Amino acid sequence: MSNQSLLPSILISVSVILAGYFVGQTYVAGKKLDRTVTVKGLAEREVQADIATWPLELTVSGNELGQLQKTLETQTKILEDFFADLEFTQDELTVGAPTIQDNRALLYGGQNAYNQDRYISKVDFNLRTTKLNKMSEAMYKIPTIIGQGLVIGSKNTWQPVQYIYTKLNDIKPEMIEEATKNAREAAEKFARDSGSKVGKIKSANQGLFSIMDLDPNSGVMKKVRIVSTLEFYIED
Repeated sequence: MSNQSLLPSILISVSVILAGYFVGQTYVAGKKLDRTVTVKGLAEREVQADIATWPLELTVSGNELGQLQKTLETQTKILEDFFADLEFTQDELTVGAPTIQDNRALLYGGQNAYNQDRYISKVDFNLRTTKLNKMSEAMYKIPTIIGQGLVIGSKNTWQPVQYIYTKLNDIKPEMIEEATKNAREAAEKFARDSGSKVGKIKSANQGLFSIMDLDPNSGVMKKVRIVSTLEFYIED
């Protein structure tokens, strides 16, 4: 057989060998990319609430509508002056429209049918402020006006004042960074135990931020928490 007739066969054989090599290398590289570890990263912060809200309800009763209105106006003014003396502004105190119930007009009066007073009027007040120290002072001093004959109650009996943290965006980037670092540390420990090392991030799920009361009895201090899920490549 001449050299010229052998050349095509040699070229075909070399091509097959090279194709097999590259296919094999691609498979190996692909298997390396398949090696990943999924871990969770935690970040927590203790923060102080920056807004407090206190929903209140003023109740007045009587048998004459005219007198009921006068009493309601007088007691509403007492309550407004109370908060004004503590340096709360009109923007911080919201006063709702009064509601009036006629006990004798109820079809099924139940216990209300035997009430001494025919009419019951209620007015909602809501104090929303960033002055947390003043809010504490108001809660301490509120009995002084109750002693003047005002029937006042917190609409939320279990936790009269609700404390809110509104500055999450200020700490969010740092917490995400901390959660990512925490996740990488967990991945590196896993990699060391298996004789490997951690590569780049394949995928990441930021997770949801949660804000919980640090102390259920007050709610002023909050715990901000995030758990992120990250998947890392593992390399030899």
